[in-house]
Amino acid sequence: MKVVFVHPHGSNWMGSLKDISSIFNLMPPLGLLSIAAYLEERGIDVEVIDCYATPAGVDEIAADIVARSPDVVAFSCTTSCFLEGYEIARRLKEHNDRLPVVFGGAHASASGATLLDDFPAIDYLVIGEGEATFHDLITAGFRSVGSIPGVGYRLAGKGTLSSVRENIEDLDSLPFPAYHLLPGFPRRYNLPLFSYPKAPNTSIISSRGCPYQCSYCDRSVFKSGFRANSPAYVHQHLEYLYRDFGIRHVFFYDDLFTFDRGRIEALCILKERKKLPVTYNCIARLEHVDKELLALLRRSGCWQVNFGIESGDPDVLGRHRKTCDPHEVYRKLLMVRKAGMRVKGLFMVGLPGETEQSIRRTIDYALSLPLDEINVTKFTPFPGAPVYRTIREHGEFREDWSAMNCMNFVFVPRNLTLERMEELYNEFIRGFYRRSHIHWGYARMLWKSPHSIARFLGNLPEILRFQIKQKW
Repeated sequence: MKVVFVHPHGSNWMGSLKDISSIFNLMPPLGLLSIAAYLEERGIDVEVIDCYATPAGVDEIAADIVARSPDVVAFSCTTSCFLEGYEIARRLKEHNDRLPVVFGGAHASASGATLLDDFPAIDYLVIGEGEATFHDLITAGFRSVGSIPGVGYRLAGKGTLSSVRENIEDLDSLPFPAYHLLPGFPRRYNLPLFSYPKAPNTSIISSRGCPYQCSYCDRSVFKSGFRANSPAYVHQHLEYLYRDFGIRHVFFYDDLFTFDRGRIEALCILKERKKLPVTYNCIARLEHVDKELLALLRRSGCWQVNFGIESGDPDVLGRHRKTCDPHEVYRKLLMVRKAGMRVKGLFMVGLPGETEQSIRRTIDYALSLPLDEINVTKFTPFPGAPVYRTIREHGEFREDWSAMNCMNFVFVPRNLTLERMEELYNEFIRGFYRRSHIHWGYARMLWKSPHSIARFLGNLPEILRFQIKQKW
């Protein structure tokens, strides 16, 4: 049996311009690669088409899939790339209507089995964690699918969920993601500019699930709760990437890398003792870090810590997530800087309840914090997020799936306009990055991250066109 996995790209958010996001940041599709590795371990032939790394038109991608002669085609889609994935599937069905087409990923899991009612070219959905469900589905030959947990299928013409699949408790039982199936890995893939000291680099996910209840977070695939790989497994994963691909830096893309303090302490001690020359970044919650843990992170090779700050307005934050005292936020961020690591703040603009005044508070707050870098996303109400259920009560929502990628304002809170939100967003970016000490910080990247400088200069004409278009 041969399976071809497809990771669609979705629409180019900058229209006629080159997709600038793929210059700044292109990471492997780890969920898809984990399922691929699970199948390979069980003797199934697998190929991967990552449309982010090799962009092409829908007809060209469909022709490529047909040329590979698969027995099954599987798509892993977020909301923004779902419609492109479906167009590819529709063309495949026009070529061969007996070819099984399966969709999984965040959008399928959030939308549920009723997605099948409106998209006839999809035969089955994998809902939730995909390794065991997809394996069971294809090895059963798509028979008796109602008895396979986690499958969306048609019963009497209507989309139906078989039953809920229990999560995999022992994540160490899973093989490492099948990075080797990506053409051009690791050369074609890179972490965000200026967020790493060395190349090649890549990302890892070492835990699944989140027990927190942020209103804007979609937990459709990995659910609540928290499961994690052991320190020994994570270190073996790093050794594998270093040995087989020459990886010198990784980004732990876990939502809650530092949630289990004992696990992280053990990993840091193991990594420090083994002296593996691979540095890393991670995402942490402010309430999980202290001076002792930060010292361990730094000694074990941590280069940058990212924190989800989201907003500087206490009322907006209080509506959407558990918050830290603003003074405590400043103290913790400064602590990271003093420990010798870079600090990146993650912010969100346009949450329900937002006003021009609250956005200005966030801008002023961000500029007051000891941050080396920021990432500002445009709030997007994804189908699996709690806020999605009532989003139209709080403003105007344009549910255009292809634009729902956190880089477009598809939701506009009451008392704001789309035009004003775009102006404030651009003001946020300009206000942060047009400061002399930020410029000096990037000048230091000449020796701290020389590969980033080379990538930046190599794409400078496109970056300048992007800035002109955005009026930055």
